[in-house]
Amino acid sequence: MKLIVGLGNPGAKYSRNRHNIGFMALDRIAADHGFPAWKGKHQGAISEGRFGADRAVLLKPETFMNNSGQSVQSALRFYKLAPEDVVVLHDEIDLAPGKIKHKVGGGHAGHNGLRSVHAHIGPDYARVRLGVGHPGHKDAVPGYVLRDFAKADEGWLDDVLRGVSDGAPYLVTGDAAKFMNAVGLRVSPQRSSTGQKKPEAATPKPAEAPKPEPEALSPLQKLMERFR
Repeated sequence: MKLIVGLGNPGAKYSRNRHNIGFMALDRIAADHGFPAWKGKHQGAISEGRFGADRAVLLKPETFMNNSGQSVQSALRFYKLAPEDVVVLHDEIDLAPGKIKHKVGGGHAGHNGLRSVHAHIGPDYARVRLGVGHPGHKDAVPGYVLRDFAKADEGWLDDVLRGVSDGAPYLVTGDAAKFMNAVGLRVSPQRSSTGQKKPEAATPKPAEAPKPEPEALSPLQKLMERFR
């Protein structure tokens, strides 16, 4: 059993923020895999379901980003899970839009949601880093992540969310390679060759039989030639 956590901020005004891509991913997973309606529990929204025989709990902390760890810790204790059973989905400004990486353990790289999770359960959990791009200067980061995705982002964002949903069963089994492959099939699908078939060489026309020279004609042939 895994606890899959999406990070974000509660409330309609934040729902399409870059910072809320973790919430968006969980909503897509829940919808695609038939999870039940969200319920308020553990200072967040919870939905329990299955991927085949494997149980999973989806959690969207509603403590606001900076206190996400409180909600994660509460759910972890209730379900008697270890940090190794937790997967956190979050926005990542150090990855280009549409890029995704999976890792286990490590630092929080200044992400306030991860910082809080670290403080409450330690660093030994898995993360799915969902690239949203960087505004170009660190001072612009807070405003950037708290703004909605632009319309131009809708194409790649939909591919990412669907890819994460496709790969969610592998997050529960701990198969990172298959998860990333499922994402890749959505984000960078294989395409058939667009090369055009070379035109076939024209079949040469059979050469016409040469006309016999006049001196080789019989008298009758010479007469026929005069009336052609």
